[in-house]
Amino acid sequence: MLWRRALAKPGSSPRRRSPRACDPGCDPSLTRRRPGADRAACRPNPSGAGRDSGGIDLGGAYWRGPDGRPPTQMLPIQSPVPIESCRIDHLIGSLPKRKISVRKLPALISIATVAVLALAGCSTSPSDETGAAGVACVDSGKASEAVKVTGKASAEPKVKFESPLTTEATEVSVVKEGKGDRVATDDIVELGFSVYNANSGEKMNAGGFGDDLGAPITLAKDSSVFPALLKGVACATYGSRVAVVAPPADAFGETGNEELKVGAKDNIIFVVDVKGEIPPRANGEDQKPEDGFPTVELAKDGAPTMTIPAADAPTELKTAVLKKGDGAKVAAEDTVVMHYSGVVWSTGTVFDQTWGKSGPTPISLAAVVPGFGQGLVGQTIGSQVMIVIPPELGYGAEGQPDAGISGTDTLVFVVDILAAG
Repeated sequence: MLWRRALAKPGSSPRRRSPRACDPGCDPSLTRRRPGADRAACRPNPSGAGRDSGGIDLGGAYWRGPDGRPPTQMLPIQSPVPIESCRIDHLIGSLPKRKISVRKLPALISIATVAVLALAGCSTSPSDETGAAGVACVDSGKASEAVKVTGKASAEPKVKFESPLTTEATEVSVVKEGKGDRVATDDIVELGFSVYNANSGEKMNAGGFGDDLGAPITLAKDSSVFPALLKGVACATYGSRVAVVAPPADAFGETGNEELKVGAKDNIIFVVDVKGEIPPRANGEDQKPEDGFPTVELAKDGAPTMTIPAADAPTELKTAVLKKGDGAKVAAEDTVVMHYSGVVWSTGTVFDQTWGKSGPTPISLAAVVPGFGQGLVGQTIGSQVMIVIPPELGYGAEGQPDAGISGTDTLVFVVDILAAG
């Protein structure tokens, strides 16, 4: 899975800044660089929009793609951002308040999968049982049982342990057994999380508990989040709280993370609330098509194909609701978990999409080009919306030549609004 480059807003600088500058940001607290990966690809990035926006990389963000090349895909955000890198990394940043989705989840996540982290070679589990995504279920042990977790399910828990705490293989203890269904393969799971350095005893970060917007990961067989996190969630039921203690092999690897003060031999503790499932596609009520807009056909998985009419593009911002959700309204300051596809009106060419790639992506509306944000504000969670953006509300006179977008091109997006907060 390749990490993507977001489109720069006209006049913005292409340089990458610290992940902590993301909004809500990409705190590198769980960032891990694959051995041998280009270190430049692990550099900070600017806005956090379009990434799993939020704070911790639970999976190995800030890498180049498996082919070693830099990002090539695009997103409607203001600054270049390695999208995949902030998916799970959204975990360690401060997470905004969430709105309830159409499925009335206990909370909504804003991360998904991260950069490529091979599951092959992960530490083995003594359990014969297999969970979601074919992940072997992991037993508890002395290390995970030594992590004392207390507090209400609706708030961040209190976590106590004697450091240093180490283990040879990942251990998982169920603090509280949830009453929901068991997590299944391909579920987009919302998490509340606390992360600690088990050797130093320091808390690295936390977020997404209770009513706060959580962080999403996809339990796919090719998932690229930290193996420790997969092992902690794959065999859990919704509503559960688990404590995970992981050796370096299932967390930051043999290189550790100097910026986060994680040594090569440091173990990591995750305390995770398995809060709910995010819908994989918009599930609102179909609306009557509006004249003058492109037509849309949906594949079985919900991926849209747009057909542009034989007419001049609108000169003003236009929006059309294709499916009307019954969730809360999106606000201008929200981060929105979405699926999207972007097309150039003049050519009908898709220049970027999440479908068939990274899965739903959390994007901060504070970091997108004006027309994209304006088209989503006031829409409801569960909706599918088409946004037609004239050049002046998109990428302006400069356009984005690398994406095939000229300075006079009008853009069309179809967006599935899955969660927001």
